[in-house]
Amino acid sequence: MNLDDPATTLARKRLLQNKRFLRLVYLDWYHHLLRAVPPDGGPVLELGSGPGFLPDVMPDVITSEVLPLPHVGVVLDARHLPIREGSLRGIVMTDVLHHIADVRSFLIEASHAVRPGGVIAMIEPWRTPWSEWVYRRLHHEPFDPHTPRWEFPSAGPLSSANGALPWILFERDRETFEKEFSSWNIEEIRLMMPLRYLLSGGFSAASLQPGFTHGFWRRVESLLESWNRSLAMFAFILLRRGYPRS
Repeated sequence: MNLDDPATTLARKRLLQNKRFLRLVYLDWYHHLLRAVPPDGGPVLELGSGPGFLPDVMPDVITSEVLPLPHVGVVLDARHLPIREGSLRGIVMTDVLHHIADVRSFLIEASHAVRPGGVIAMIEPWRTPWSEWVYRRLHHEPFDPHTPRWEFPSAGPLSSANGALPWILFERDRETFEKEFSSWNIEEIRLMMPLRYLLSGGFSAASLQPGFTHGFWRRVESLLESWNRSLAMFAFILLRRGYPRS
């Protein structure tokens, strides 16, 4: 299916509702986002709400998508946020940042939209020896950790991507990020989930494990936590808005 067709996102939403193992993976991700967001001080905006169900966990979240979808509150582009200055207490997203072709524009916009003390919290792909092997061989999205640029050509809002972009921004080019966006503090990068997303089959394959085994595999991953620098496929990334450092 054409990834940039809204019908594809609607089909994925139906799949996520019915695929128990994958839904439990998303539920774990959503609880990370929920714990990261300040309890008050303005609304929370979710970027790329797409097939997800974050409002089930965070009822007051403002859902958004770059494509018009019947279940999404606002249609917007992350590079041009129609948000009043300092009005948000947080921006959250799941597997979205690596689809933003001009991430600098998004970060500039977020610096205006999020109040001091507010956050950007996200779940994103991460580069490790294991994940790079998987993303390059078993995943349809581009994964290029060697590009010197943060930008990439934008062929379509969902089909364009560089899965290595979060690692590039917050690991390889961390000093550059901290100089250019000094009002954002990288508060936490928690590497996670070397196995469960693969076992869920994602949106393109059948689950390799039934839903009732999810708790078992979560425990297995907890035993592997000390190996996440080599094995993790994803990262929870938390940025907190402060004031520009002189």
